[in-house]
Amino acid sequence: MFFGLSGNVFFLGLVSLFTDVSSEMIYPLLPLFLTSTLGAGPAFLGVIEGVAETTASLLKLCSGIVSDRVKARKPLVLFGYGLSALARPLIAAAPSAFTVLLIRTGDRIGKGIRTSPRDALIADSVDPEVRGKAYGFHRSMDHAGALVGPLIATFLLSYLVTDVRSVFWLAAIPGVIAVLLIVFRVREVERHASASSSPVRLGMLPPGRLRTYLLILFLFTLGNSSDTFLLLKAGKLGMPPFRIPLLWAFFHLVKMLSSMPFGVLSDRIGRRGIILAGWSVYAISYVGFAFAATELHIWLLFTVYGLFYGLTEGVEKAFLADMADPAQRGAAFGWYNFAVGAGALPASIVFGLIWSRYGNVAPFLFGALLAAVAALFLAVAVPAQKPVPPSR
Repeated sequence: MFFGLSGNVFFLGLVSLFTDVSSEMIYPLLPLFLTSTLGAGPAFLGVIEGVAETTASLLKLCSGIVSDRVKARKPLVLFGYGLSALARPLIAAAPSAFTVLLIRTGDRIGKGIRTSPRDALIADSVDPEVRGKAYGFHRSMDHAGALVGPLIATFLLSYLVTDVRSVFWLAAIPGVIAVLLIVFRVREVERHASASSSPVRLGMLPPGRLRTYLLILFLFTLGNSSDTFLLLKAGKLGMPPFRIPLLWAFFHLVKMLSSMPFGVLSDRIGRRGIILAGWSVYAISYVGFAFAATELHIWLLFTVYGLFYGLTEGVEKAFLADMADPAQRGAAFGWYNFAVGAGALPASIVFGLIWSRYGNVAPFLFGALLAAVAALFLAVAVPAQKPVPPSR
């Protein structure tokens, strides 16, 4: 046991930390590499991200369902992380933007294959009374990697290497460490399904309140646009470019520090109330961003908005695991990840269109309104579940 968590949860958290270190050593530098070194335009960068993330969303659904039908989840997790670890550093050798598109898609294919089986394996590996803590810990490690990766890249470029391609090659090291942790430290877990359960078929949403929860979550996601718009708002208010990466690092720090405490709290008082609080914080934050007028407002709002992630990311997954039968857990996480991914693209498109037509206040108010409506539906349509008493 590590920090009251099983070995699987602890080491899968480390896997996510090292994977995000590897990823975030590369991707903050990718736009500059594409435009300055390979001569691609901003539009092609959008194509790369759109194709990659759409592919990942579809595969998260399929891999979750497959993981319910096979005896072991670990091989899917290992293959997904291994594929990403192999593909990601190859960007260093890319001769063209199209090659980057292929490599980035390969990386996201790996993410799509591993994510839902990994989330289900975490649920398989812990007692119900500490699920919130487990998912909170995992998200904290993920955000820690997102914080450390850019700092390592900055240090390397400042003191040890002279070009971004060298940083991309060095990003292979934490990726390999992540894969080795899966091979040697992550264990398969025996699953126990109820007598009446059966695996979910592809294209079939899980039944009952789980389906209701996923549909409401999708509604919320339609108002949850890319956080890059928040950085754009900061720039519009005159924040100097050199302070924006610092703001982004601070944002990840807030998410990292808040994820596990709120996960633990959800184990004690129930999860639905924590999620409702998180969605309310989101709505309040977006109203704040709509009317922000100074750089100080932006820093304060990013602090509050970071708490939204701490309140929801791990707790939403724990709430899902509470409702899903073990035989359908992979499919449930597949649908969860698909709903979040499928809703993110139209959310950002709609947000951008509203911004272009009506200015930078209206889209934030639109996002806040959808969050409030989704929270109301969740409060009315999905019953709260009593916290699981600690096992003795």
